[in-house]
Amino acid sequence: MSSRRRPTQAMTAKTVTAGVAGPGLGPLRHTRTDLLDIAYHDVGPAHGRPVLLLHGWPFSPVGSYAEVAPALAARGYRCYIPYLRGHGATRFRHADTFRSGEQAALGQDLIDFMDALRIPQALFAGYDWGGRAGDVAAALWPERCTGLASVNGYLVQNLAVAREPLAPALEEGYWYFFYFSTERGRQGLQRNREDLARVVWHRNSPEWRFTEAEFEEAARLWSNPDYVDVVIHSYRHRLAVAPGDPRYAELERRLLDLPKITVPAVTLDGQADGVIPPTDGSGYAAHFAGPWTHHVVPNAGHNLPQEQPGAFTAAVLEADAMG
Repeated sequence: MSSRRRPTQAMTAKTVTAGVAGPGLGPLRHTRTDLLDIAYHDVGPAHGRPVLLLHGWPFSPVGSYAEVAPALAARGYRCYIPYLRGHGATRFRHADTFRSGEQAALGQDLIDFMDALRIPQALFAGYDWGGRAGDVAAALWPERCTGLASVNGYLVQNLAVAREPLAPALEEGYWYFFYFSTERGRQGLQRNREDLARVVWHRNSPEWRFTEAEFEEAARLWSNPDYVDVVIHSYRHRLAVAPGDPRYAELERRLLDLPKITVPAVTLDGQADGVIPPTDGSGYAAHFAGPWTHHVVPNAGHNLPQEQPGAFTAAVLEADAMG
């Protein structure tokens, strides 16, 4: 697969749907790539410096970036907030497309989104699945990335050791990886999307006192018809119990080398992250070959942009200033 494609007129179609999805983020818009109709918000001056704000699972881009995007827009940035494949109003364009959730697919989606909107370069900022998409894209397409803010550090998955056990305390936090590897887990996600997500929210961010309105807003994303297939494939693929989409095989091969991230980068850990314990960043420092700094954020769990939006906004600004 070519690492970069020229955007075509068909790929740049953009429409606005009815309704406002969240405070400060404006109307829901759509753009098309070869595979997806991607729903997104944009906020900020039309010619502002582009920033892609990338959400995680099972969280909402609206909740995660309701405060971050307006804060960046007030500083002159143009923020683009896409919905992941399988989430919200993002849809696959073709019934026969593999509903992959693998890391290469997420990274390619980010580049395709930029191509569709004719964004030559941008800052990438995200956490969880969105952080992984940003890390993958920054590693494989550094010419498209002017800076990176990534929660939990270097998130390119080392699939070469996917079957190797981790310390039991870490494995405990990954309980849903193993649950989703079974048919029982697939059925559990299908039947109990909200209850399962509520457990993840509480366990992964044990100090976060989210509101029912915040949870209900995110829950609307999980009614997407491809949600279960994409989520199940993502976790099965990262444990090497499901094959990937052949269209991403070359990208996954390149990711096996754990490519270095050469763009300016700021990494963050939440001090109260219930799934990935905070560190000083030394364990993944070697993966960052450009300017890099790391911070531990107090009173933050796994959904750091929503829990501590000021710290996340500051990290984006810092990554930009390092460039």
